[in-house]
Amino acid sequence: MGTEKTDNSRPDPTIKPFFWDYDYKRLRWERDQDFIISRILSFGDWQALLWLRSIMQDKDLAQWILDRQGHGLSPQRLRFWELILGLPHRKVNEWLKIQKRGVWGQRTNL
Repeated sequence: MGTEKTDNSRPDPTIKPFFWDYDYKRLRWERDQDFIISRILSFGDWQALLWLRSIMQDKDLAQWILDRQGHGLSPQRLRFWELILGLPHRKVNEWLKIQKRGVWGQRTNL
């Protein structure tokens, strides 16, 4: 992805609680970056968010969210990241409308 500020292969121990269902010792940034980013953006506390932002630039985090159209992020998290990362307001509104429609709204994109 080319988004790293540093070349930490092992995630910081402060993010371990957010991987309760995964063998944390096996996590590697190079291999599991999408999974790690998703978890931290979805469930991370302030320390985990600081860690993520220390290894990724904000523009790359914004692009990651844009590429996935906010998938997996709660409305509250989407609004938070909209403000912090300067995500396009109209796009976030579109994603939230789709989420509100539920499964069929996401499948048919109506």
